[in-house]
Amino acid sequence: MNESNQTVHEFIMVGFPGIQDRSSKNILFGVLLMVYLCIVLGNLLIIFAYLSDQTMHTPMYMLIFSLALLDLMSSTTTVPKLLSVLTLESAMISITACFTQMFLYGILKAAESFLLGLMAYDRYLAICQPLHYFRITNNNLVCKLIFCCWAFAFCFVVTPVTLTIRLPFCGPNKLVHFFCEHSTVIKLACGDHLISTYTGLVVSLLVMVAPLFYVVFSYVKILKSVFKIETSHGRLKALSTCSSHLLVLSVFYLIGAGVLILSRIPNSSVDVHIMAALIQNVTPPLVNPIIYCLYTKEMKARFMKLLKLKRI
Repeated sequence: MNESNQTVHEFIMVGFPGIQDRSSKNILFGVLLMVYLCIVLGNLLIIFAYLSDQTMHTPMYMLIFSLALLDLMSSTTTVPKLLSVLTLESAMISITACFTQMFLYGILKAAESFLLGLMAYDRYLAICQPLHYFRITNNNLVCKLIFCCWAFAFCFVVTPVTLTIRLPFCGPNKLVHFFCEHSTVIKLACGDHLISTYTGLVVSLLVMVAPLFYVVFSYVKILKSVFKIETSHGRLKALSTCSSHLLVLSVFYLIGAGVLILSRIPNSSVDVHIMAALIQNVTPPLVNPIIYCLYTKEMKARFMKLLKLKRI
């Protein structure tokens, strides 16, 4: 399979090349398993709370429900495979499964980025045009906009993935990562992958920067409206409605920026890059349910009600 005249049909997913001893792998496996179970539990609680309470079927909570669904799906796309890599000496993954994982992960992360921009628009309407909020937006409109987020994500991701699929893979087959990340897979291609590399880079920047610009624009408008409120109590109340979304945005973009900066540091180890990517992968799905439970009054009340029913 490693010979240059043979076509590669599967990759060996290495995971963390610097972690070779079994005890370290077992510790990482245990920690990651607990984190993944917390991700599943937290996001399933949000999903169940939304589906079981008709009073929460509003545009804002529909967006929170969609974010929880995306977080659950994105972590499930990558983390279980890493858990299997840690329990085996080497984990094989077929090229078909690898590109499927790459495509799904790309769509989910792109859709999450667009959804965060849509949530900023929802907060803009709630604060800047509160009297017209339910006239401008409703559940049907939000549902269509969420579908647009998925459609845009598909359109953006399909091009770099298609270009990568068309590349020949006939040489090394060791994938030094914990999932089929686009730039890592491209390095294993035999042919010229310059176009695919730059296409992936441009798409990644557009997916991250375009919603961020809209988020910044929305919050500039929100701050202008807040400063027009005469009382300090009114200003704090208006800002409190954005607190959960601002925290979610901070986690998503600050961690993403940190990983991007770390990847540009020369002479840093491969394990550090992979660990940073893992933190980027699991932190938002882990903390988002906690943020919405702590900072959203209705969600907190629904969680407490569910816990009381469980106790009974």
